[in-house]
Amino acid sequence: MIAFHNPLHQGHAPEHEFYRGERVPCFETPARLDYVEEALRMRNHPLRPPDVDSMEVLGQVHAPRYLAFLQTAWQQWLALDPANALVQPFPSVWPVRSLRSDVEPDNFVARLGLYSMDNGTPMAAGTWAAAKAGADAAASAANLVAHGASSAFCCTRPPGHHAGSDFMGGYCFLNNAAVAAQTLLGNGAQRVVVLDVDYHHGNGTQSIFYRRDDVLFISIHGDPRTEYPFYLGHADETGEGPGAGFNLNVPLPAGTSAQTWRDALDTACHRIAAYRADGLVVSLGLDTFEGDPISRFSLASSDFTRLGERLARLGLPTVFVLEGGYAAAELGTNAVNVIDGFEQT
Repeated sequence: MIAFHNPLHQGHAPEHEFYRGERVPCFETPARLDYVEEALRMRNHPLRPPDVDSMEVLGQVHAPRYLAFLQTAWQQWLALDPANALVQPFPSVWPVRSLRSDVEPDNFVARLGLYSMDNGTPMAAGTWAAAKAGADAAASAANLVAHGASSAFCCTRPPGHHAGSDFMGGYCFLNNAAVAAQTLLGNGAQRVVVLDVDYHHGNGTQSIFYRRDDVLFISIHGDPRTEYPFYLGHADETGEGPGAGFNLNVPLPAGTSAQTWRDALDTACHRIAAYRADGLVVSLGLDTFEGDPISRFSLASSDFTRLGERLARLGLPTVFVLEGGYAAAELGTNAVNVIDGFEQT
């Protein structure tokens, strides 16, 4: 399978984040992608740089003022004080409930809060360039599939599925899966499925497509009553307006076994088959792995091969987009197991 990688991902390398209120070393590190790229090379999957500029598609899934902020955020931070080059900015206030979000504040930290859903999504000097190159990789993979390839892999970080139209969160800045889906639609697809198998609900992807009937969004994830992102991902969220019935959430309790997870995958696959989609985008989160440090499912590496095999039986043109997975040393094996399972079926 051809994989489009992100040649700029190492520019996004913040040192620490806030996890459950505590300052800790970042879980989402450049090493994650290094392991995946190494595994791809070892199993003879070719790596290509992006060959599509995603900017037009980004404007279709993200709000203009949010994109403008992301492009210049680091420069704005340095303009406050050149010494900020050695300091990671974090939001400290958010426009929740009755507070206004339509007016962009002059204060930088307040602007950062306006466009953030949490304070666990650290920025660095190369964040925009890395995120944009990742979106380019997603658009490139989808473009290849739209022009006849049976499948392609977007091998990138930072991940994307927690990023909404106008906010970042959960290590995500630009929504790569949404970019891939929109690229397929822009190339003639009428109906696209986004299947999110990350441990954490793809709240950003859901919110982008929640009122649309050209994208069916399905997510299998940890129950948001106890698992991040907490405030979205419940089973009663089924879409609104034109999108009513085009959203399916399958929340599972922490500690769910591999067999129960596979049963949930079968439920998702039956829904995909009934939808008669023109293409499939897989938000390939691998933090369902039993050794993941911040997740609580119990899939073994062999289960990811079975995931690829099950998705292949759908018979759809498929774009895989790498999302989470924080057992970094095993991430490459698990990612390539999915690809190999998909291709061997």
